[in-house]
Amino acid sequence: MDNQHHHRNHTNSVTTFSFISDWDDEPFTDEDLQAIEAALQSASKRPQPSSSHNYDDNDDHNSGGADPPTDGGGGGGGGGGRRRRCPVPFSLSPCQANLRMRYPVMKFGGQITYSRTAVEVEAAAMELLNTVGAKNRDVGEAAVRFDIEWRPTFKKGFSPGKAAVLQICGNTSHCHVMHIIHSGIPQSLSLLLENSTLLKVGVGIGNDAVKVYKDYNVAVKAVKDLSYLAKRKLGESQRWGLGSLTETLISNQLPKPNIIRLGNWEADVLSRKQLRVCCQ
Repeated sequence: MDNQHHHRNHTNSVTTFSFISDWDDEPFTDEDLQAIEAALQSASKRPQPSSSHNYDDNDDHNSGGADPPTDGGGGGGGGGGRRRRCPVPFSLSPCQANLRMRYPVMKFGGQITYSRTAVEVEAAAMELLNTVGAKNRDVGEAAVRFDIEWRPTFKKGFSPGKAAVLQICGNTSHCHVMHIIHSGIPQSLSLLLENSTLLKVGVGIGNDAVKVYKDYNVAVKAVKDLSYLAKRKLGESQRWGLGSLTETLISNQLPKPNIIRLGNWEADVLSRKQLRVCCQ
């Protein structure tokens, strides 16, 4: 069941959603974190077992002095799978040593306009062209967030599907999701993508641009890959993804569940969950 409240409007058959986060998806409050910290401190003050005793749910089955099993395991050995011992004398579940503070979940709370037909995508692209044109006149430059989705293949020897969904966000409050597997790329959208004065930003955007050209013979110009920019600015050797950038720079989680991300982007109509993932 979808726990998101939504408002839905129809204008010329274009579907616009405004998503409002549900209460049970909200991050921990300061009071919640303080309560967790107090519980951990209280637990650490309890009487400790003798030094020869290691805390283990299946301690009755341990032989004296035997080393605890390592991570992984789960094999079908005759001894029955003993769970990993915590490296601390007392622990809540999971082990304190493995406890990781949960970042607040980042969610897009703005408007999502979903366009599926060629007429709808043409109108959406015209709206974006007008918006970025005004921004260019006002501040001298404009940038949009750009990303694509396609249907993956899990069979050897089969190529992945064509770019099926194109997302363009002109600002933080409005994103356009265009179902180009059904609409194709009409003239206005082609003009937008080939506009060399409009910066398109994203993670792995170079590969996305290559795929769009290969699938639709449209060149996406003026692209900037945030992962390479992060590498230069942050001085790290790792390959930056959108999720790791979100955690590092603004201490938020960026949920992209595989069951949605690797789903069918060529569906006749995208689900609300797919639309949300598009705009994360």
